[in-house]
Amino acid sequence: MPIRERILRYFVIGGILLLAAVWSLASAGTGSAEGGYPNADLLASADWLKGRIDDPDLIIVDVRTGEHFDGKLIPGAIRLPWSSFRYNDKATSTGSLFVGTERAQEILGEHGIGRTNEIVLYDSVERDGGATASYLFWVLDVLGHEKKRVLEGGLDAWKRAGYDLDSRPKQLSAVLYQAPIEEIQGRSLIDGDFVYRRLGDPYYQIIDVRSRAEYLGEKGSRDLRGNPLKLGHIPTAVNIDYTSNWADANTKTIKPYPALQNLYRGLDPNKGVIVYCASGRRSSFSYFILRLMGVENVYTYEASWLEWGNPAMFYPVETMERKLAGSGLPTTSVKQTAAGSSEGSRSGAAGRSGSQPKGGYVSCGG
Repeated sequence: MPIRERILRYFVIGGILLLAAVWSLASAGTGSAEGGYPNADLLASADWLKGRIDDPDLIIVDVRTGEHFDGKLIPGAIRLPWSSFRYNDKATSTGSLFVGTERAQEILGEHGIGRTNEIVLYDSVERDGGATASYLFWVLDVLGHEKKRVLEGGLDAWKRAGYDLDSRPKQLSAVLYQAPIEEIQGRSLIDGDFVYRRLGDPYYQIIDVRSRAEYLGEKGSRDLRGNPLKLGHIPTAVNIDYTSNWADANTKTIKPYPALQNLYRGLDPNKGVIVYCASGRRSSFSYFILRLMGVENVYTYEASWLEWGNPAMFYPVETMERKLAGSGLPTTSVKQTAAGSSEGSRSGAAGRSGSQPKGGYVSCGG
């Protein structure tokens, strides 16, 4: 064979192998055909789920509560309302708190979910298209459960794809769900004192995912007894409304990775990120989005404004608007601890000793 033909053949073969490698990297392990997210394996598409629906290791979980359940499910799905993992503390008038890792494991086991199962979580567009499925995602993340995904667009995406529905939830026998103690991410369970001690710490970035009106103190909320909570936001927090993560307000599809990078421009993914809302539901969705983007050191302040905004807590608030410093696009972060922060550790919440934040806010306690 002439040398020229052999060279040409090598180029053709090399090109085919390169295209195959690119396609493999783009599609392997992802649940969504589009997006380009660093952690795309945390997201499922309707087509992906349809192709895996007969997998005996797969458990599909409908997380909708009774008032949002229309009697239609994805075939094979079990019912496990996301609110099962929350309770109200009437003594402090703080609502919607996490039941804790021990009780969460009991609930999962009671519903037939085991430690090694792959879990696909879904809700519906009516209930914020992921902002309740994401709460159970956060619970599983805290427990260190590896195989879990959120169905993008929820039940509505399944319907749009033209797939069959069922009217009877699947019933699974109870099992023992037991997370090894060393795999439980207890450091992710932060409270108001944890956040307070880190105000002014350059390692931590705080994101308020509520509406702009709530963030600026133009719209208020109330505690369990109906008493008004403080107005404003946590000092130094920036506002990125959780609804900004959607590419379409009707279908609740998630913005592709480049658009999310622009939305979070100035965020340093190699530092700690604390997200909060009013009760931990909306912030769980922003938590999921940041995890999808490859951010590892992200925390949900689960008690959120129901705790921080309680006048009896004496936590400071501000109403001035803040912006993320810098203009760089966040890229996939490197796993690290907060060794460079003033605390030197991400574990546990402590008292209020430590540096005070500076500038532009007032204390509204008492």
